[in-house]
Amino acid sequence: MHINWKPGDWAVYRKSKSGANPGRRAAQVVASPKGETYGYVVDKFWVVDEVLPDGHLRLVTAKGKVHTIEADDPNLRRPSLLQRFLWRERFAMVEASRGDYSNRTRGNAIGV
Repeated sequence: MHINWKPGDWAVYRKSKSGANPGRRAAQVVASPKGETYGYVVDKFWVVDEVLPDGHLRLVTAKGKVHTIEADDPNLRRPSLLQRFLWRERFAMVEASRGDYSNRTRGNAIGV
């Protein structure tokens, strides 16, 4: 199903990670064959900054990092109504940093 995204939309991205100590938000934790590390996924809370002409999305994190993801990436989804309520503080942090990011990068040709 194709979802139409627009700037300001909240998004949840399920990111695969690995490490020796999964955090408390880690889900689907699986030990490596020898048990030294774990594979897991973590939900990341991002806000759509821009819908690019090629169909990709520019997403901003709470710390101001920018990610470019395909709009139909299976790991990208909209939060449910309950998730929007439970995670509203996380999205508020991202929206606050998004305003700072927009002000810092307007007119900046580096990386274009």
